[in-house]
Amino acid sequence: MGEAGYGPNPRLPAPEKSLIPTVHIAKATGWPAGVKPTPAAGLQVQAFATGLAHPRWLLVLPNGDVLVAETNAPPKPEDNKGIKGKVMKLVQKRAGAGGESPNRITLLRDADGDGVAETRHELLKGLNSPFGMALVDGHLYVANADAIVRFPYKTGQTSITEQPDKVVDLPGGPINHHWTKNIIASKDGSKLYASVGSNSNVAENGIPAEEGRAAIWEVDLKKKTKRLFATGLRNPVGMALEPTSGALWTVVNERDELGNDLVPDYMTSVKDGAFYGWPYSYFGGHVDERVKPQRPDLVAKAVVPDYALGGHTASLGLTFAEGNNLPASFRAGAFIGQHGSWNRKPRSGYKVVFVPFAGGKPSGPPIDVLTGFLQDDEARGRPVGVVFDKKGALLVADDVGDAIWRVSGTLTSTPAPKKDKP
Repeated sequence: MGEAGYGPNPRLPAPEKSLIPTVHIAKATGWPAGVKPTPAAGLQVQAFATGLAHPRWLLVLPNGDVLVAETNAPPKPEDNKGIKGKVMKLVQKRAGAGGESPNRITLLRDADGDGVAETRHELLKGLNSPFGMALVDGHLYVANADAIVRFPYKTGQTSITEQPDKVVDLPGGPINHHWTKNIIASKDGSKLYASVGSNSNVAENGIPAEEGRAAIWEVDLKKKTKRLFATGLRNPVGMALEPTSGALWTVVNERDELGNDLVPDYMTSVKDGAFYGWPYSYFGGHVDERVKPQRPDLVAKAVVPDYALGGHTASLGLTFAEGNNLPASFRAGAFIGQHGSWNRKPRSGYKVVFVPFAGGKPSGPPIDVLTGFLQDDEARGRPVGVVFDKKGALLVADDVGDAIWRVSGTLTSTPAPKKDKP
């Protein structure tokens, strides 16, 4: 704890100033035949599904079926303009994020229970860069890049043909810089929480372009209304309810171009009405001088995040350990899918980590769960969403490897009987 960029009290170096941002992206190559990620000791990994197209987010249904959002960025005509924009487009292409979005949700079924999905069905198609999904009271909710929509759904169904029913709009538009929108249901199923990323790195497109963004919204499903729940979160993606406290937690991608270790991505509990600093400050009162005009009134009330996850790790996926069937050392804490840096030397992320919890709070340093996604200058895969299946194994969406990996405990052999002493 206290290591640069990690833990509840991360060491934060002084900001670095540079005219040209660091670009150090690993080339997306996919997995060579017969090669898979490397699990931690006591764990094993197998491919639950392969041959997918940009699988990013996962939802496990009550009967064990697994939904995967196969998706990519929507058209964003006003984003990434100018020289920096051209650089970003090259970065995205090298990272494997170019091309049109598949715009579908696929249902995967492992009917024989061997940990491999033997059938797949196109559940929904023609969506608008879908990402988050939630099943509440017989309806499947989907977060498109600009709205939350819902469809009637019955357990076991493999195709939905009904037209979408719009619940609420979400900030989208011609910039839509951070386009992924995630959703999670409240414990009583009456509300959804929806995460919306910023329209920029640090408000360089102007504060008006950030209206309703860098935030988590609370959506009333009965009234079809929404309100801002928490703000100042640059790009919140994964969300989960911590099982001890019931509190909403999120992982957040922080700002760039301040150095290799600034600003660390983080995970934090999310308090109703709280402001977390972006764009004016980070980790409480650390002012970002690039933002004009300054807002010392907002900086003064900025909440310090609970736990730093390393500079530019692109921490996206989040799920808690409740109900898993992994070894005891992984039974209390959070699993985080780190997509990997594009702007750090040396590179960071490109793995799944586990942060132990005690009493509803992080209680130790992160532990590598699944590695091997990065090999020299090549990204064989990039983890995104993480979720537990009905048998308690961890599923990991890999949008560069076009696969879903299943992590479970290793089978231990029966110990040999003790011999009687002579």
